[in-house]
Amino acid sequence: LQKSSTIRKRLPWRPSAVCVSQNSFDRDNILLLLSWIAHKQGFGTFIHLIKGYYSNSNALKANEMQEILINKAERIKSNVYIDTIVSPSYTSAIAQIIQLPGISGLENNMVIFEFDKEKPDNLHQIVDNFALVSSGENDVLVLGSSKKPVNYKKGIHIWIKSSDAFNANLMILMSYIITGHPSWKNSKISIFNVCKKENMGETKERLLKLINTGRLPISEKNIQMIEANESVSIQNQILKYSEEAGLVMTGFRSERIKHDGIEVFKGFESIGDILFVN
Repeated sequence: LQKSSTIRKRLPWRPSAVCVSQNSFDRDNILLLLSWIAHKQGFGTFIHLIKGYYSNSNALKANEMQEILINKAERIKSNVYIDTIVSPSYTSAIAQIIQLPGISGLENNMVIFEFDKEKPDNLHQIVDNFALVSSGENDVLVLGSSKKPVNYKKGIHIWIKSSDAFNANLMILMSYIITGHPSWKNSKISIFNVCKKENMGETKERLLKLINTGRLPISEKNIQMIEANESVSIQNQILKYSEEAGLVMTGFRSERIKHDGIEVFKGFESIGDILFVN
């Protein structure tokens, strides 16, 4: 991102994202996200998991489900590549898909997990397989899906904390790519940067330099500096300022997964879709 001076013409890096899900027929959130990514500047592969061993009956089932999912993708005018996989476990499926070549002809560089915020039954699977995915040096995104419709007019809210500022590049670039989709036309990108009061000036200057270097369409007036307060968690700040946002992005560190497990992704039920970025 920092090396690019012509980002509108050609991105220095393009996301080639892959996701595997068993909940393809329950909700469309992850398919929508992939379609936003794949519309203009990136590539998306969606794989439906059929748990079991490969057999004639499962192969027929996979083909039938693939046709249904392709029709679903066509209804939302998605450029996402749709496929199915038969595998005895979620972990074995993950191990397979991270080795698949991307549809661009290059390796996939991003793996996206997804869970239902109201019924996060598969969060343990995500946490248990995080180390496996990150060992391949992939960017890892976790989408917390909401039943709320996407409020495109309220735009994308990016939350940056001093503890994981290294995720800022990816979040800002991903927001730019996503808003290239027609559904996000005229939507704005808002950045909320939480830091200590004495560091606000320096932090904002560094952030503006990052945005200007990449020539990203983010106005300075859409950057809000928020003073870090030990008595108010970042989670509560997000719930306060981003309740109506179309999409919320926030970073997370690998160390937090090891320490806090599934708690990293819980507590955001009252807002819409939230994308955790590593």
